[in-house]
Amino acid sequence: MGFWSRMLRDKLAVAGMIIVLGFFVLSVATPLIAPYDPSLIDVDNILAPPSSTHLFGTDDLGRDVFTRMLFGAGISLKVGFVAVGIAVLIGTILGSLSGYYGGWADIIIMRVVDIMLCFPSFFLILAVIAFLEPSIYNIMAVIGLTSWMGITRLVRAEFLTLKERDFVLAEKTIGAGSLRIIFVHILPNAMAPVLVAATLGIASAVLTESALSFLGIGVQPPTPSWGNMLTQGQAVLGVAWWLSFFPGMAILLTVLGFNLLGEGIRDAIDPRLRQ
Repeated sequence: MGFWSRMLRDKLAVAGMIIVLGFFVLSVATPLIAPYDPSLIDVDNILAPPSSTHLFGTDDLGRDVFTRMLFGAGISLKVGFVAVGIAVLIGTILGSLSGYYGGWADIIIMRVVDIMLCFPSFFLILAVIAFLEPSIYNIMAVIGLTSWMGITRLVRAEFLTLKERDFVLAEKTIGAGSLRIIFVHILPNAMAPVLVAATLGIASAVLTESALSFLGIGVQPPTPSWGNMLTQGQAVLGVAWWLSFFPGMAILLTVLGFNLLGEGIRDAIDPRLRQ
């Protein structure tokens, strides 16, 4: 049974895939389907409840919550994919060098990983952000630069196993260079667990971005983000429940979707891992 056959037989993985694809399509199609300008202020419709005119109601400035949710989806997914891309790039390179060469390269890289893991990730991100101007680009970079350690360990472990395989020894016998062996022969065979980690990492990055924006040090208003929308809803929670409910549900569904998809990919790659 192939990879896709196993994926499609896993109902939870399919549910996660549908959720992720749904949010992705919405974020891409936002300029076409958004009914209003996300920054349009309407003083005549301040804190209007959900209706046929405003599906998710309006906020304290009369802005359409549904429109802002759509634009916030693009922000959250962009942060997730870019941050994880940075982490995968760094982790893959360092893990490859550590696992293939061993010796001092392995010792130095793994000690750096151990040091980084000593700091709680979220507080490390908070400390770095405190010295930078809050912006979406800084958020992407900081999350990516503080979340590569797990991928480094995964890639290193795969390299330690694969570099002793016959196909690698055969390449060394015919005089293939180290870089060719690493990037052409070993790395493609070591990417399966990285794909799983990256999928789960996107969920973590979305959650981290939302938390930072909620605290006011992430994406800054008036740019819509699910996190800063939650902050705005907190002040009027007693009279405008929709300002907190809909962004909160969006964060929940996105994180759940990526987690289910990541678990499904893991089980499809190696069914023996299924509990």
